[in-house]
Amino acid sequence: MDADGYRRALAVHAAGVVVITAQSDGIPVGLTATSFSSVSLDPPLVSFYVDRSSTTWPSLRAADHFAVNVLAGDQAELASRFARKDVDRFAEPTRWRPGPLGTPLLQDVSAHLICLPHETVDVGDHILVVGLVAEARVHGQGRPLLYHQGRFGRFLPHP
Repeated sequence: MDADGYRRALAVHAAGVVVITAQSDGIPVGLTATSFSSVSLDPPLVSFYVDRSSTTWPSLRAADHFAVNVLAGDQAELASRFARKDVDRFAEPTRWRPGPLGTPLLQDVSAHLICLPHETVDVGDHILVVGLVAEARVHGQGRPLLYHQGRFGRFLPHP
């Protein structure tokens, strides 16, 4: 398998963008994920993948719950901030508030899902994280943020 060809083929698939947040030892942590998906309605399960080399993963793994922040179409800079290394992701201009049990909730997102860790599975060079959704709140019906061809963009509905 040609690695560059594989990456180019995957890049043509548009994906929604979320930021996973948690509190670990009283410190907010988070990362951007484009691998988010619903898994099951009964029980309500969602999933995302995280790179094994992620420096944020050990803190996320230690948390007893996490939030999925579904980003709105105008939040590309927020997605980029949570994808960067060596930056305080929760400092200004990031706007957030403590949610249930202190879980950081990003403001102005389309939806929040509060999840309990359900299962993790090592898969290739990533870890599949499955969460049991304990609470879901929709905040806006606006357009989602998408990731396509290595860039963030907005969804334009077909007329």
